[in-house]
Amino acid sequence: MKRMLALLLTAVMTVALILPVSALAVNDDLDDPDDGLVSQNEAYDDLMNDGPADVPEVIGSSYILYDAQSGAILMGRNIDYQVQPAAITKLMTVLLAMENLDLDDTITITQPMYIGVPENYFTLGATEGEIVTIRDLVYAALLESDSDACLALAIAVSGAESLFTGLMNQRASELGCTHTFFTNCYGNDDVSNLSTAHDMALILDACTDHQDFVDISTTFQHTMLGTNLYSDSRLISNANKFISTQEYSYDYYAGGLTAYSDGVGYSIAAAANKNGRKLVGIILGATDTYGRYNDMIELFDSGYSSFSTLPIDQGEFMPLYNDTIEQINSALLGTELAVMEASMDLSPYITTTTARVSLGSTNTVDLSQVIIDTSSTENQDFRIPILRAFNDGKTYIVGVLNIQVGTKDNLVPINPEKRSIWSTLKTALVTLIVILVLLIILVYSLIIFRRKARKRAAREFRNKNKML
Repeated sequence: MKRMLALLLTAVMTVALILPVSALAVNDDLDDPDDGLVSQNEAYDDLMNDGPADVPEVIGSSYILYDAQSGAILMGRNIDYQVQPAAITKLMTVLLAMENLDLDDTITITQPMYIGVPENYFTLGATEGEIVTIRDLVYAALLESDSDACLALAIAVSGAESLFTGLMNQRASELGCTHTFFTNCYGNDDVSNLSTAHDMALILDACTDHQDFVDISTTFQHTMLGTNLYSDSRLISNANKFISTQEYSYDYYAGGLTAYSDGVGYSIAAAANKNGRKLVGIILGATDTYGRYNDMIELFDSGYSSFSTLPIDQGEFMPLYNDTIEQINSALLGTELAVMEASMDLSPYITTTTARVSLGSTNTVDLSQVIIDTSSTENQDFRIPILRAFNDGKTYIVGVLNIQVGTKDNLVPINPEKRSIWSTLKTALVTLIVILVLLIILVYSLIIFRRKARKRAAREFRNKNKML
């Protein structure tokens, strides 16, 4: 019995060590742009030209509907056409303020924070020497499009607007914006800010990753309490019709801004979040202030109904991974070569039409470009496209299989470097179940052991009494 208990305890301790080791195998950087992943936007066909026939007719010089999960462009026109973004510029200013400042901190207003703002622009009306919170300035920038609030935020971050615009351009580049150039922090029409529907979608996507941005930009009205110079409170009301009206209310609206300029017309940037799926829409140069809201709602509705975004589970691709390695090794029989190392890099999501998803799909690899030199003793590296082929003939690249072929003398065991979160959780769950079963066995064994010990003691006691 003692030997059995010792074995059980050893088993429990051994199994318990598996859990942290398994957790370390998870790699969450599957969407890191530096890891060499093949984006869905490099698919064999462009999704914008492959959407449903009933794409909404958008009144604007350019527009885009962008899926934030997969990075797919669902619909659009002139998405890289440069125009003045006007007040939508404020999105980048607010983003940098949230990334560099504490919303609960205060600043003291100085003249450079409001001097120079044209008279016909919306302003909060903060004055020199007034102490205000960063949060109130963000509310003023997003709800009322107050230009002095943006200028104050810019100077609070960088000390001067000229330095801040440099930071704006740097951050735009980091987000993947390739046609954006800022020289002003709030969208002065007399200054040559330039951007595109595609670039502004990337900026709004980054903004809505901040819950504070979503909470603030979807607020109906904010009360700014009295300050050191003004005892009365100020009401900051949301001018966005998605929030301020019933007619254009949209249940899934997740924040954004509107703009107008004489040269471009009416513009709108809006995000929606439905069941965790975020879509970002930009319309630039609309001819009607109300039409842009109607068009944006139609874009969102069409995006959610006509397109589906699916998560990609690495565990689903493991059979294909193993079969491909076996296939390559079989082709190398009779040579001194074999697969030495292998790993998979997969995009986290794929987006395609809902009708296509309903038809089903299969996963394959493209081995057409894999040409192995069997006379070489040097390691040979291959990046093999991993494909999802839908049953209507459409094929998307969803990742790459990294294979290294070398001489058998250096052969090492092959294990995928990355595991899906589900496979790791499954391993952890099995581990916990095993531990619980072993513990139950241990407790049950102890109970049986104690019962037998008591019976043996009672029997010995009775025998002793009989002897007496």
